[in-house]
Amino acid sequence: MTHMTGLFDVSGKVACVTGASSGLGRRAATVLANAGASVVGVARRKDELETWHNETEGQTAPVVADLGDRARLDSIVDNICQPFGAPQIIVHAAGINTRQAAHEVTDGGWDITMMLNLTIPFFLSQALVPEMAKAGWGRIINFASLQSTRAFPGGIAYGASKGGVSQLTRAMAEAWSKDGINANAIGPGFFPTELTAAVFGDEDRAARNAAQTCVGRNGRLEDIDGPLLFLSSSASDYVTGQVLMVDGGFTAK
Repeated sequence: MTHMTGLFDVSGKVACVTGASSGLGRRAATVLANAGASVVGVARRKDELETWHNETEGQTAPVVADLGDRARLDSIVDNICQPFGAPQIIVHAAGINTRQAAHEVTDGGWDITMMLNLTIPFFLSQALVPEMAKAGWGRIINFASLQSTRAFPGGIAYGASKGGVSQLTRAMAEAWSKDGINANAIGPGFFPTELTAAVFGDEDRAARNAAQTCVGRNGRLEDIDGPLLFLSSSASDYVTGQVLMVDGGFTAK
């Protein structure tokens, strides 16, 4: 029986977190590093990524990469595996929300949304799965959304991609959990990040969102820590193919 304190242990594991330069991705990368994992942070913005790397305790390595450039995925995978070896934990936190109304959606806006939010989480996982399978243990953590199940104004491309993430998570579990690789998703409610700056900048809207939750407030970055460590560790050995909504009960009402 796993000792209770060891249940959520990720020390000695190698983790890769995309979108590590800001928001929930940065929080996830920091939490895993502080918990003893060796963490490769992947993001497009070099300065922000370097700041994360320099500010974070533990073993971290920055990999500057544009995940929207799918042609470079093989070399990005090589760079991810270089600092500490192949990761056993992959957190797909990189994403984009163009906030275009249905009549405003462009080819380019649609394509980059699907690429970053849905396509890359699959193909990056696919590239890293063989080493996880060899080890007989792995964790894939996708980022779903309130919009995986709810329609919001200006969210048609984003919502379609995040609905896809929910099904992708189930399909990954079906494909890979037999090899010891569990795939789950975190579905955050409203958290103060760059992606939601417009929402939190509107006090009335932020208050309405808080009132929609069961607990009566919007998310704080630290609210993601426990769910993330749960899904990254042996605590979730028998949990796979699930979307864990970390939304204060927003979707329960």
